[in-house]
Amino acid sequence: MAKPFDVSKFRKDITKSIDGLSVGFNDPTDWISTGNYALNYLVSADFYKGIPLGKVTVFAGESGAGKSFIASGNIVKAAQEQGIYVVLIDSENALDETWLHALGVSTDEDKLLKLNMAMLDDVAKTISMFMKNYKETPEEERPKVLFVIDSLGMMMTPTELNQFDKGDMKGDMGRKAKSLKALVTNCVNMFGAHNVGLVATNHTYQSQDMFDPDDKISGGQGFVYASSIVVAIKKLKLKTDADGVKTSKVHGIRAACKVVKTRYSKPFESVQIEIPYETGMDPYSGLVDIFEAKGLLVKQGNRLRYMTKAGDWTGDKLDIVMMDLGNDDLLGMDSVTDLEQTALEEELNTQEVIEE
Repeated sequence: MAKPFDVSKFRKDITKSIDGLSVGFNDPTDWISTGNYALNYLVSADFYKGIPLGKVTVFAGESGAGKSFIASGNIVKAAQEQGIYVVLIDSENALDETWLHALGVSTDEDKLLKLNMAMLDDVAKTISMFMKNYKETPEEERPKVLFVIDSLGMMMTPTELNQFDKGDMKGDMGRKAKSLKALVTNCVNMFGAHNVGLVATNHTYQSQDMFDPDDKISGGQGFVYASSIVVAIKKLKLKTDADGVKTSKVHGIRAACKVVKTRYSKPFESVQIEIPYETGMDPYSGLVDIFEAKGLLVKQGNRLRYMTKAGDWTGDKLDIVMMDLGNDDLLGMDSVTDLEQTALEEELNTQEVIEE
């Protein structure tokens, strides 16, 4: 009788023979909010998740579209609040400490390491060295880490630097696009089995194709294919004041975000997020648009009507909601005054004695 194939032995042998090989599934366990519920939902299909560790996420857009605000501001702040250590790589020399503090980001050494790099090769070497030391660390001592690169578009190759030194700017002959793809591909493979993630920003340029008018992401399509999540951002003017009144003055920007690629939600969904200059991003901005698109909110003149999955509101549904709200108030005691709360507590205690 033939000896049955030993799967467990094969798994052990192949794991030992191939360095860095991980076996099994590596579904994300840690998620970092983008600072906006609507964008979180489009990226991860969950209002409270956002972008995952173990994956590569790219925010691409024109200058001033809000890429750095989301990636180097909101996401870094949320990561620090979750105890995730951040390595912030600044290739534009634009991330000032004062600006980061204004967005609520801590620059303490035990929470953030800021590196100023302009060479793609240096970034690749830095991440490779980190991951080598990370894997040698006992698993129970490995921290959760997030790399943030702002931005990929400003990175240079040795060819560009050499040509600059010689005063002979011929271009890098496509080397940058290949280097970007190699960087992202290696990060995807290295991070997958660990609580290490990468968020990067990149530039876009206007499309010259009349049949495909969407802005194009610089650096070629190779790294777009390798990335897990890609969000394209277009800058629009915000001409609505804090009271919702339309004016001729620009009060901020509207970041039109389109999720070009995601493995956790339906791609090519869009939302416009308002970022006023005075107050910063409203985490609830864009939710009304999503609810309208889902049919949960219906416009009636200058009002919005809420719809249930079963259809329009009716009297019996309102009775159910009022009853649920009443029960929540009795149990939670959140929406009553101190005197009313004392009276309700006495009533509940009396009811408990009677039931006993």
